[in-house]
Amino acid sequence: MPGVFSGNRSAWTRQEVDSMSNFHRTATDEPVGELVSRASQQISQLVREEMQLARAEMSEKGKRFGMGGGLFGGAGLVAVLALQALVATAIIALALVLPWWAAALIVTGVLFLIAAILGAAGKKSIRRAGPPKPQETISSVQRDVREIKERAHR
Repeated sequence: MPGVFSGNRSAWTRQEVDSMSNFHRTATDEPVGELVSRASQQISQLVREEMQLARAEMSEKGKRFGMGGGLFGGAGLVAVLALQALVATAIIALALVLPWWAAALIVTGVLFLIAAILGAAGKKSIRRAGPPKPQETISSVQRDVREIKERAHR
């Protein structure tokens, strides 16, 4: 600004003086509408940036989960093959003392019994879990909405 360093106050223009006084304005000098508008813009920007961060983080985690899921799938396949070999071994072992058809029938019956027990336990566990909705999150949002409404009425 001309005149600032020269010591000649009369050389300052009105615009320069106004811009210097605006430099020291506080939030209380601004209209409420302008403050609300700026706060709204800042909150919107913050939410957008948080969403971008969450997307990037979830994308990275998704890649890791995908790799881990593939490895678990491979392990599950090998485990199923091992169980099939174990079933065949059990049938062959029983066939040493029983006819082969009786050995196969006994092993099949035992497998059905195990499947029935696991199925009943799974059904009981699912029933105890309740409906598939995020009840705690829903309750939290409802509390937040009630509080916002109460504060708005004050």
